[in-house]
Amino acid sequence: MFGPTEQPTATEDNRIVPIERYGMKLMSMGFLTDADTPAVLRGPMVTRYTQQFLRQVDWGDLDYLVLDLPPGTGDIQLTVVQTVALAGAVVVTTPQEVALIDARKAVAMFHKTNVRVLGIVENMSHFLCPSDGVRYDIFGSGGGRREADRLGVPLLGEVPIDVATREAGDTGMPVVARAQESAVGQVFVAMAGQLRATLES
Repeated sequence: MFGPTEQPTATEDNRIVPIERYGMKLMSMGFLTDADTPAVLRGPMVTRYTQQFLRQVDWGDLDYLVLDLPPGTGDIQLTVVQTVALAGAVVVTTPQEVALIDARKAVAMFHKTNVRVLGIVENMSHFLCPSDGVRYDIFGSGGGRREADRLGVPLLGEVPIDVATREAGDTGMPVVARAQESAVGQVFVAMAGQLRATLES
C-alpha cells in the first residue's frame, strides 16, 4: 500500500535496513517474499519473525513505532505484548456485531496484558454515494461508538468506504498524501492528531 518494489537490505552487522516512504520506515513480511508467494508460518515461526522485526531491524531514531497486527488474539499479539513495552493499542473494527465480537476479545486481551487501549476506529463505517451524497450504512450503524462508550475509551474516528482510499492503496500512495483535504483524508489526519496528543500527554 506504500508502493515499494525493492527488498530491504542489511547492514554489515546483519541488521535489516527498513524501506523508507513518505517519511516513514517500513518493514513487512511482504517485502521479503514474492508477490505470489504465501507466507505460510506456524506459531513458533510467527513468533521468531515478529521478534526479529522488533529487535533486528535498524529502526534508528523514531518518533513512533506502529505495529499493524492481524485481527484477533493470536501468536503475533501475544509475542508483541511479551517482547516490547507498548504505549497503547488501537482496536479497529467494523460496525456489525460479528466484527465487534473480535474487537471485544482484543480489548480484553490488551487489558489482561496491561496494555492501555487508546481508542477504537470504526472502519467501513458507511458509504457516501458520490452522485447524490446519500449515506448508506452497509454494515450497520454506530457499532464502534457503542462499543467505545461501553469500554470507556475514545472513538477515534469513523472511516467511510471510499473509492479514493482504495485507489490510493492500489497505487502505493496513502490517501493523506494524495488527497489530505478529502473527507476521508481529514478523518485520518484527525485520528493521528488525537493519538499523538494522547501519547504526548
